[in-house]
Amino acid sequence: MPKQITLLLACAAMLAASIALSHAAERATKDEATAMVKKAVAFIKQEGPEKAYAEISNKKGQFVDRDLYIVVYRLDGHILAHGANEKLIGTDQIAAKDPDGKEFVRERVEVAKKQDSFWQSYKFPDPLTKSVTPKEMYCERLNDTAVCGGVYKP
Repeated sequence: MPKQITLLLACAAMLAASIALSHAAERATKDEATAMVKKAVAFIKQEGPEKAYAEISNKKGQFVDRDLYIVVYRLDGHILAHGANEKLIGTDQIAAKDPDGKEFVRERVEVAKKQDSFWQSYKFPDPLTKSVTPKEMYCERLNDTAVCGGVYKP
């Protein structure tokens, strides 16, 4: 009987580890976010804004991967491209607030005016869980825009 319990516990531990690894694979990493932003910046430079913004806003395109997507902001807070919510494209989000009242877009564009690249923390709905969670957004300034992609912290 003890061998059966040991075997059962070992199987349960392997299953739990497998589930944990599977869940982790669903999530983008900070390195992946940085790489995708750099890829988007290069794509915009190569293809021009019109073509690039259409591809960035394509939910099935190369700039959407699991919970990672790209958003391009003009430095006045208008969204030019959005990989997760096309309804936001063309809207002025400068006064958008997270659940804690942080004006995260205003902060983002103000930092982008001063720094070529940066990370920013705020809270935002997670596309996988649909719940509001902490998020870290990596942004690079490109001319009069900020090209951003972020990771969620479940």
